[in-house]
Amino acid sequence: MLYGAMKVTVGGSLKLAFRPWVEGLEHVPAEGPAILASNHLSFSDSFFLPAVLDRKITFIAKAEYFTTPGVKGRLTAAFFRGAGQLPVDRSGARGAGEAAIRSGMEVLERGELFGLYPEGTRSPDGRLYRGKPGGLARVALASGAPVIPVAMIDTEKVQPPGKVVPKLVRPGIRIGKPLEFSRYEGMEHDRFVLRALTDEVMYEIMKLSGQEYVDMYATAMKRQLAEAAKAAKAGRDAEKAAKAELARAEKAEKEAQREQAAGRRRSDP
Repeated sequence: MLYGAMKVTVGGSLKLAFRPWVEGLEHVPAEGPAILASNHLSFSDSFFLPAVLDRKITFIAKAEYFTTPGVKGRLTAAFFRGAGQLPVDRSGARGAGEAAIRSGMEVLERGELFGLYPEGTRSPDGRLYRGKPGGLARVALASGAPVIPVAMIDTEKVQPPGKVVPKLVRPGIRIGKPLEFSRYEGMEHDRFVLRALTDEVMYEIMKLSGQEYVDMYATAMKRQLAEAAKAAKAGRDAEKAAKAELARAEKAEKEAQREQAAGRRRSDP
């Protein structure tokens, strides 16, 4: 009931304000379980996709969105639940993966749509990164549900990372044909199969989105960018400190020269 109210209010407002264009809605089945695997450009991805679908779609979200104390925290939790998102504790990588799989299986067993982002986190630069095989592939093989590739387009321009107020940019959503992986039935513990399945889905997402593909995990790229930013800051701080030290040395030298000049004047007859 809350999801329906959110879809009418929030979803309707998003469609009215941003007028997102959609291609491939016919690929989403009218009933039965399916996995929608999407690229991830913006926080708003989890709101634009449900807004254009007739059926309910459930995503997973980090538990912090549901456990923040205070009035703001309770409102945030209510908002995310109303938007069809389930909390998953990401404090441990393995535990988070298992929790995501359990959540996905429960949604699919109810005959509903389960949405996830194989990259595991938002793209730091708009490019498409390597998909993580644990969640997507294992849920697909364990459930037997079809995987529908989805490309979110220009949503990072609507709400760039770190920005609170969105821009009125028209985003797009391109939905591909369902992929089925019955040929891998019973092989959900084979890491090579998990990798192959995930790479196939990411390839379809890449074709739909037109993004440049980067064969590394987005989390690793974020670490590299954070380390580079930290190193750059350290370099700027060191340069600033060196300039300050040079300025102090120059000031001290000038003061010494003035004292020497004053001493000479006092010693002159």
